Amino acid sequence: MHRFYSASENVSRDRIIISDSQELHHLKDVLRLEAGDEAAVFDDKGNVYKVQVESLSSRNVVLKVKDIRKSDKSNKVSITIGCAVPKKSKMDDIVDKLTQLGVDRIIPLMTQRVIVKFDKDKKSGRQKRWQKIALNASKQSQRNTVPVVEAITDFDEVIRRAQDFDLKLIPNLTGKRHTLKEILEQKKPGSVLVLIGPEGDFSPEEISMAIKAGFRPITFGDYVFRVETAAVYVAGILNYEFS
Repeated sequence: MHRFYSASENVSRDRIIISDSQELHHLKDVLRLEAGDEAAVFDDKGNVYKVQVESLSSRNVVLKVKDIRKSDKSNKVSITIGCAVPKKSKMDDIVDKLTQLGVDRIIPLMTQRVIVKFDKDKKSGRQKRWQKIALNASKQSQRNTVPVVEAITDFDEVIRRAQDFDLKLIPNLTGKRHTLKEILEQKKPGSVLVLIGPEGDFSPEEISMAIKAGFRPITFGDYVFRVETAAVYVAGILNYEFS
């Protein structure tokens, strides 16, 4: 069954109105759905609706809700991954794969050793691009939520906001560290924040700042992963442990 996304504000008790240009184009021009056709819609709260196309126009599509499956997040561990922005378009793939692996929030990180630079316009453009990739990956993988892709954020700012997480991890290459297995054998957290460093690792100052803020340093053993590999590796393990 074809799946579409709608913000919850566009959902009433028995009708959903889709007016987003991308979703509208996909529904009308690509899939060529017509009145009477059935589809599925998921919203930003994780609810899933079985719907039937009621009417179509150049401005919107009206869908009649036939059934609803409410989201149940009562026992879900919320996973946030802050990832240093790598060179070229690798962040596109990172966002796509983290979405498929169930990550709830993605923070593109600027650290001391990140090479790429962005002005204000580029930051805004990249965030919109990555959020669109997350939406498409959610539909493709049939997950019922879309992760939030934050604006490109400085390392210091993420550290300042980290106190709300139950478990905070920072993989790095030096000093005393735990294995991920050791950490996950302990009490199940309600929320997890993992910071993935750039090529060349976090700086000593950044690691020290994170540890003072309650982050636990971890190691991947004998391997040194690329940024994109490390992000997917951690997300895969957390998805396995907490799903």
